[in-house]
Amino acid sequence: MKLRPTALRHWVIAVFAAIGLGLLPWTIWLSASLKAGHETRHWDLAWSGFDSGLALAFLLTAFAAWRRSPWVGALAAATGTLLVTDAWFDIVLESHSDELWNAVYLAVFAELPVAVLCFWIAYRTERFLSLVLHLAATAEGPAQRDLVGVLEVTSDGQPAGEAGDPDPPA
Repeated sequence: MKLRPTALRHWVIAVFAAIGLGLLPWTIWLSASLKAGHETRHWDLAWSGFDSGLALAFLLTAFAAWRRSPWVGALAAATGTLLVTDAWFDIVLESHSDELWNAVYLAVFAELPVAVLCFWIAYRTERFLSLVLHLAATAEGPAQRDLVGVLEVTSDGQPAGEAGDPDPPA
């Protein structure tokens, strides 16, 4: 077993796991050191920018669906994630009780159900593409088979081998 990552997939595993583990103590430190209250400039710009990004995510998802693009799943997942994030911050950052209940109502009856729909679209798209790629891999052409191992590309740019190979060819 090689200790040095050679395929893009191995780099993704190593780097993303390290970042995820590194964020845990950072999060604990933040929760212990940050003040409960904070006043900031550009609050309006932050929220209007975030909502503009959310609108763009919806539009890109719709456009990808209209074009029958394989990107529709990733875009729907991003849109759902932005909706969950929006609901979280709307609720957590609201300080007045009447506005808090409006944020909870909006989250429960609009943002979170649409996020679930987005994640369902992403899941269905991934399953469909997985089936298509599986069917392509069983076909005769090597170019079709290369689609299966998208993250199975070594650092020198060569395919790592067949999908499911434990190590790339030497």
